Amino acid sequence: MGRKRQGRDISGWLVVDKPAGPTSTAIVNKVRWALNAKKAGHAGTLDPEATGVLAIALGEATKTVPYVTDALKAYEFTVRLGQATNTDDAEGEVIAESDARPDETQIKAALSAFIGDIQQVPPQFSAVKIDGQRAYKRARDGETMEIAARPLYVESLLLIDMPDADHVTLELTCGKGGYVRSIARDLGQALRCYGHVRELRRIWSGPFEAADGLSLEQIEEMARTPALDDHLRPVEMALADLPEVKATAEGAARLRNGNPGMVLASDVDYGEEAWASHDGQALAIGRYKSGELHPSRVLNIRN
Repeated sequence: MGRKRQGRDISGWLVVDKPAGPTSTAIVNKVRWALNAKKAGHAGTLDPEATGVLAIALGEATKTVPYVTDALKAYEFTVRLGQATNTDDAEGEVIAESDARPDETQIKAALSAFIGDIQQVPPQFSAVKIDGQRAYKRARDGETMEIAARPLYVESLLLIDMPDADHVTLELTCGKGGYVRSIARDLGQALRCYGHVRELRRIWSGPFEAADGLSLEQIEEMARTPALDDHLRPVEMALADLPEVKATAEGAARLRNGNPGMVLASDVDYGEEAWASHDGQALAIGRYKSGELHPSRVLNIRN
């Protein structure tokens, strides 16, 4: 019999403005400790040297993580022109160089090829699995792999600044599964000058913004106090892109037990995914059919 996990049954979201250095997993562990939470996870990994919004799900909020990871997200990043690295960022070894430097007109023209539904090859140093093993593990052993291209939706890719001839700052808004390092690599190839990510910051992810995030120092200062609890966001924030239906009292009781329950809906199509609430609190996520919500996830929020 497994050991019972210790901690509080606390549910909600904590938005962290991640610093460069720690892994996303380390941030989750810090937040779990600071809130004495029984269960925690994050909605979308950031590389250790990346900064910005890392949304941490606590308790029942972990059941809504897919709705944040599937949402649009935005990054501001600086590309170092003239150099390619084996990791496609500044942490790797330089493997190719060029003296060519594109001007603003050339860069803007090249960006259009990266907008819309594109195909993107993940970096050699990435977490994608190749024959059952993470690509970065094989890359560390000196292996070069053929990694299949993956679809990515890019809503926008904007030129923000050109601080000098060697650097360009861009803002990317994209869907799930995008690699900013691949954008930098492929842009450098398109401009025939090479390129890699120098700095990367996620400025928002779904409903969460880095500007509203807590620093690690703030989390440590408020750890194990009610002050940190006050910064928790409702579980329902992750469901902003789904329609809400209102459960009746009888329907709420049935939904809590995982059964289809009667709901009131004014603008939901048959078979559409939605979430049900009762007395202002989320109860379940599921499919709306003939006046009932058929739950796929039941939310047992006890805060």
